[in-house]
Amino acid sequence: MTPDGYAVDTSQAPYQPSGIPPAANGDPRLADPAKHPTPPQTFKTIGDTLSAKGISWAWYAGGWNEALRDGMQAPEAKRTVIYNRDSSIMFAPHHQPFNYFVRFAPGTADRDQYLQDGVDFLAAIERGTLPHVAFYKPAGALSEHPSVTDLLSGDNHIAEVVAKIKASPLWSSTVIIMTYDENGGFWDHVPPPKGDRWGPGTRIPAIIISPYAKRGYIDHTPYDTTSIIKFITLRFALEPLPGVRDGAGDLLNAFDLVR
Repeated sequence: MTPDGYAVDTSQAPYQPSGIPPAANGDPRLADPAKHPTPPQTFKTIGDTLSAKGISWAWYAGGWNEALRDGMQAPEAKRTVIYNRDSSIMFAPHHQPFNYFVRFAPGTADRDQYLQDGVDFLAAIERGTLPHVAFYKPAGALSEHPSVTDLLSGDNHIAEVVAKIKASPLWSSTVIIMTYDENGGFWDHVPPPKGDRWGPGTRIPAIIISPYAKRGYIDHTPYDTTSIIKFITLRFALEPLPGVRDGAGDLLNAFDLVR
């Protein structure tokens, strides 16, 4: 935690699944407050602005249901999937942004509606019933992150997901934006540009797959991860969110809007 109140890196969620187990004799759905998880957050998210406009959405996480069960074990029990590198999931709780927010606290209707498992994501693709905006975070074992897993397993998984979408009724109206976190800087060969307090850092891939994408095109517009938020905000005429970099593009240059 920074002196002015920013949580950085692997700060843990106040709700399970969390890297902090529940308190002995406490609510098993919560991280032990005595071990200082990130306080429940209340500021506005892209989920709030989508819901305010009646736009359907969901956050899908690989291994979510198993991690929930794992996190609600007694505090002395060994975690079988949360940060367990021997599991086929290796669930990383700090990769689940909405689990830090009061709106999605255990027992809320919004938690049940919007925070779902990766198996629900794959099933919705096959049924052709994905929401208008779907965020998908594969399990940690498929994250391609250095020291945690390998590159090939994650690449194969994403290729399978893209193939499922392209074979589904959803494809003709879909935009897939695939990107990474810092991931060890495997792809960059130049220093990052001068930025503000939070970056930008090393460059990472952003791949746009869509019938609307420009074919065979490498876009040199400067983007960052908030560019995805900008794009969603434009597409659905949402309330703009603070914290989005003014100088970052909105991804529109990557699309052929005349079809």
